[in-house]
Amino acid sequence: MRYLVLSDIHANLEALEAVLADEPAQDYDQLVVLGDLVGYGADPNAVVERIRSTNPVAIVRGNHDKVAAGLESSEGFNTIARRAAEWTANALTKANREYLAALPAGPLEVSTDLEICHGAPYDEDAYIVSERYAVRALRFAVRPLCLFGHTHFPLALRGEGDRFQLIGRGPLLDGRIPIVESSKYLINPGSVGQPRDGDPRAAYALFDDMTREMFLYRVEYAVAQAQAKVIAAGLPEPLAERLILGR
Repeated sequence: MRYLVLSDIHANLEALEAVLADEPAQDYDQLVVLGDLVGYGADPNAVVERIRSTNPVAIVRGNHDKVAAGLESSEGFNTIARRAAEWTANALTKANREYLAALPAGPLEVSTDLEICHGAPYDEDAYIVSERYAVRALRFAVRPLCLFGHTHFPLALRGEGDRFQLIGRGPLLDGRIPIVESSKYLINPGSVGQPRDGDPRAAYALFDDMTREMFLYRVEYAVAQAQAKVIAAGLPEPLAERLILGR
C-alpha cells in the first residue's frame, strides 16, 4: 500500500492542486490527511471539496478546522490568525462547515504500521517544536510510524528502545527515510499550503508499507496567484507575504 500524505493545506488551492498533479503523487493507493484543511488561505470551500472528492482513507482535524467549524473559539490565536479564522468561518458553506466539524481528533490508527495526528499523539493541539517534545511524542505513539503536522516544519525522529536519533529537520531532512522494523518513527512531512522551513514549495510525502520507505517531496506552485487571492479576499497581507518566504 502506498499512502499519499498531506498536511496543513490551509485553504491554498494552488498548492494542493500542484501536489496532486505532481508525478510521484500520481502513484498512490490511499490518501491520509493530517489536519488543517483551512485557515490563512483564500479557498477554504474549494480545498475542502477537493479533499472530500479524493475520499481519504484517514483524516484528522486541525486546530484551524475546529475554529472554522465553530467547535472552538479563536481566542488562543494571534491577531492575524484570528482574523483569518473569522473570515474562513464566514466563507465556509454549511456543508463544508459540517464536514470539518465531523472530522475526528487524532491520533488515528490507519494500519498496523501507521498512525496519524495533527499536533502530537498525546495532545492534538500540542506543538512538537524541539527534540525533547518529539521524544515524548514518540513514547506515546502506538504504531511503528506516527505522522504529524501542525508546525509546518519537516522533522523526522527515530527511536529504538530507550535510544532516540534525530534523523533530520527542515531543509536538511533527506527525501528518503527507510523505516526499520525494529524502530519507531515520528515524521512531519511539512506543509502543503504554508511551509515554514524557508522553502516556499509545497511539501508532501508518500509512505510505501511494502518497501517500508517514506519519501518526502517538494513541488513548485503558483505562489503569486495564491497571494493575489489572499489580498483580494481582504485577508491580512502578511499571510500573502509569507507564502513566498516559506516562513
